Amino acid sequence: MKKDEIRRAIRACKTLLNDNDRALGASTVFDMLERTGAFVMAEHVLLYHSLPDELSTRRFLDKWAGRKSFYLPRVNGVNLDILPYDRSTLRYGAFHIEEPQGADVTPLDVIDMVIVPGVAFDRQGNRVGRGKGYYDRLLRECRATKVGVGYDFQLVEEGIDAEEHDVTMDIVITQSNYIIVKKKR
Repeated sequence: MKKDEIRRAIRACKTLLNDNDRALGASTVFDMLERTGAFVMAEHVLLYHSLPDELSTRRFLDKWAGRKSFYLPRVNGVNLDILPYDRSTLRYGAFHIEEPQGADVTPLDVIDMVIVPGVAFDRQGNRVGRGKGYYDRLLRECRATKVGVGYDFQLVEEGIDAEEHDVTMDIVITQSNYIIVKKKR
């Protein structure tokens, strides 16, 4: 399925969500993530700071911030810098997303797990983002476990037309799906 078609279809589904649907979706997905061996073993977790139309990460961050080392991305030109999460340093940055401030940029090889937002995912771990390529550029250099999270309707059963620069997820989690992606050797 073409990425632009997927973006339009998912955007329409998101407009139908009410606050209860959003809260329940985030709770269900992040509760499932917490029970994975990959999350239990991870010490350094890169997470996104959610936009209103994404699964909210706020409760998850509050719950685990004292027990795991969390990091958030900050837009730097066409790339993402990784900085430690500290609620007191968050400021609105690019695309009106709260980002950490400061100069304490963390090298990507410190990260054990990356929790990745997406517009859509498929069962092969392919991901459709918002179209700017920030996460693909970051994830291309990343050895950490990559976990895509979304609502059930963000799992595209027909498959996504992946491009050469796209980076696949290792795990995809939605409200009723936990998919471990088998990588081709």
